[in-house]
Amino acid sequence: MPRAPRSLAEAGLSLDLVTQLVLKQLHFSGELEGSDMAQRLGLLWPVIEPALDGLKAQRQLEVVGGSFLGGATYRYRITDAGRVRAVLFLESNAYVGAAPVPLQQYRQYVEEFSRSAPHSANPERVRRTFPHLVVPESVLDQIGPAVNAGTSLFIYGEAGNGKTQIARGIRDIMDGDFAVPHAIEVEGQIVRVFDPVTHEVVNGSATATAGHPGSDTRPPLDLGSQPDGRWIRCRRPVVIAGGELTLESLMLGRSPGGYYRAPLQMVANGGVLVIDDFGRQRCSTTELLNRWIVPLESRVDYLTLGTGQAFEVPFRTLIVFATNLRPHELVDEAFLRRIHAKVYIAGPTSEEFARIFKDYCMVAGVEFDRGLVEHLLDGYYRRYAQPVRGCHPRDLITHALLLAEYRGEPKALTRELLDAACEVYFVRPDQRGTPPH
Repeated sequence: MPRAPRSLAEAGLSLDLVTQLVLKQLHFSGELEGSDMAQRLGLLWPVIEPALDGLKAQRQLEVVGGSFLGGATYRYRITDAGRVRAVLFLESNAYVGAAPVPLQQYRQYVEEFSRSAPHSANPERVRRTFPHLVVPESVLDQIGPAVNAGTSLFIYGEAGNGKTQIARGIRDIMDGDFAVPHAIEVEGQIVRVFDPVTHEVVNGSATATAGHPGSDTRPPLDLGSQPDGRWIRCRRPVVIAGGELTLESLMLGRSPGGYYRAPLQMVANGGVLVIDDFGRQRCSTTELLNRWIVPLESRVDYLTLGTGQAFEVPFRTLIVFATNLRPHELVDEAFLRRIHAKVYIAGPTSEEFARIFKDYCMVAGVEFDRGLVEHLLDGYYRRYAQPVRGCHPRDLITHALLLAEYRGEPKALTRELLDAACEVYFVRPDQRGTPPH
């Protein structure tokens, strides 16, 4: 974790910004002890003391109690004049919570983390991450080096063979926790970065009360232990975007409160960004590729404030494009060149299909019968030239057991139950008007 700054200069913040945050916090809380205020802002007492002294001199807050141990033990109460000023601050920017981290400090941390992040992928680790995934070892050997290199992946192949499962599991191959700031400060503007839905906080992490005005929840960490309370220790993030992805979600979002929200790729810094069902997004593939093509090569992204001012942020996320469409129908050679690892996930062979079927029988708690597998392969896949998919055993066994339960029959697989499941599950070629093979 970054170390706690001991002065405004070390924090990289202006006195005016800290004054605003103090006054807005008091506006919602009424009165607070000095040390409590410091915890809520994620700062040490010496950093916020000048702001409190200035507000006290301007009679916008007053001391209403405390001990003789110093200002950190005093209780501060906002005055009517202070509330008037706080309302003005809130009208222009409603952000309340931990103090932001300056953009330069954020850049420095992300770049240093990227340089020092451990290369944790090896054959044993990758196989342990996907224990039930039945794919050739050669496929896993393509994924591991790409994760260590931090380069992006293009995973393609027919639907239902585990592309999404692989993409979502890549984060678990990565070692090391990642510090995420509550927010960063850019030219006096605040950009919220921490997302409680996406970021998985590590137990015992330093957490400040951010974005919850009036909350009496105290963070568990004593800031005297020196981690910077403006950051939260998290697992490497994994952000998943599917068909709902738009170009707007890759840009700064402006909240009704006047502050900004970080785009998906910035939220995913230090971890993985999965673009699932690539090619089926609400924006055109060309627009999406044009947005990514420069950051993929330069490892730097450019965002724009509402004022029109652009600024540079690190682009240190491993992007995984997963699609069941043909790559050359989606992207051009220039884009594919920037993605060093292209991994094809083929449908399972007959033996692999049997292994998957056996594994899911164990999960479902039923006896495995190799004869049922041969019955499916001969009666449906070979007879109708039905492509074999890795998801079929799970789906067919689930359908068959649901039918058995519906009929009040014992929980066991039979040919008759699997035949009924196939009739429900597959659209046969002859039923589509195409003669069977």
